[in-house]
Amino acid sequence: MPLANPKLTTIGFDADDTLWQNEQFFRLTEDHFVALLADHAEASGLKQRLLDAERRNLQLYGFGIKGFTLSMVETAIEVTDGKVPAEIIASIVKAGREMLSHPIETLPHARETLEKLAGSFRLVLITKGDLFDQERKLAQSGLGELFDAVEIVSGKQPDTYDRIFSRHGDGPEKSMMVGNSLKSDVVPALQAGGWGVYVPHDLTWVLEHAEPPVDEPRFRQLAHLGELPDLLAALQQR
Repeated sequence: MPLANPKLTTIGFDADDTLWQNEQFFRLTEDHFVALLADHAEASGLKQRLLDAERRNLQLYGFGIKGFTLSMVETAIEVTDGKVPAEIIASIVKAGREMLSHPIETLPHARETLEKLAGSFRLVLITKGDLFDQERKLAQSGLGELFDAVEIVSGKQPDTYDRIFSRHGDGPEKSMMVGNSLKSDVVPALQAGGWGVYVPHDLTWVLEHAEPPVDEPRFRQLAHLGELPDLLAALQQR
């Protein structure tokens, strides 16, 4: 059954791998980590142990590069039975530091889409991760001026979107969340009563995977961010 005119007023955007590249740097660093420990563990087993450490540490360190670096150090200690050479630990720390200073590469259609929507909708950046790193990336992206509000959160649950869209908009029912993670950006926004738009990225962290909620009437999937203005125009005309 078609939904009534949603009269959307507020659009939330994820940041990492929605507006700029992120996951590719984790993958490259992970490959470097595997090479550093090639004499101590087989690649696939090492990657699994690192993933297990990341999953285990999320509630302690949260999302982001610092937690990833600490998980690499922890895994290196584990697979070498505490005998990991100091130079390998130093290389891991250096790799994490390099990730924290890597130049920002905005994704296609990001700026032009935000510019088209600015003024017609309240635009809110909703991103999770390390505060300093997310602030750095936003500043370097040059996109900050296009947002009416920025929220850097430790996690994304339905109550997160309820709170943010009520604070910066007219509640989740008149809001839409756009992002590359079904698990973090789309499903909880839908559960909060809003719209959820999935814009896939070629690389998505395995812990962010979820099944597309294809039966949910407020769910949409786009090929790229540049399709968002036309989607919004179509919805607003209903």
